[in-house]
Amino acid sequence: MNAALDTLTRMTDTLAACQQGALPQIDMIRQWRSDATSLPLPDKFGDVLANLLDRIEASALFSEESCSFSQKDLFDSLHLWANKARSRLANS
Repeated sequence: MNAALDTLTRMTDTLAACQQGALPQIDMIRQWRSDATSLPLPDKFGDVLANLLDRIEASALFSEESCSFSQKDLFDSLHLWANKARSRLANS
């Protein structure tokens, strides 16, 4: 299980780098999509993550926050997803 938790830590580090502007969104999204496939999580986690990443990709089309594509809210949702995934992995 350590490998899965290490992968999740790498994912959250990448998210933080993206939020700080040190990593392009497309690179963060690509890594999250790739790494998430190796996590032993229920299918619903994958469904939620795919939806969030799709929405982040779409939000990149807007130069400013819009009511339906708040990048801050989407990044906050990714953090929440990661916290729930970490809890699930630690308890399984």
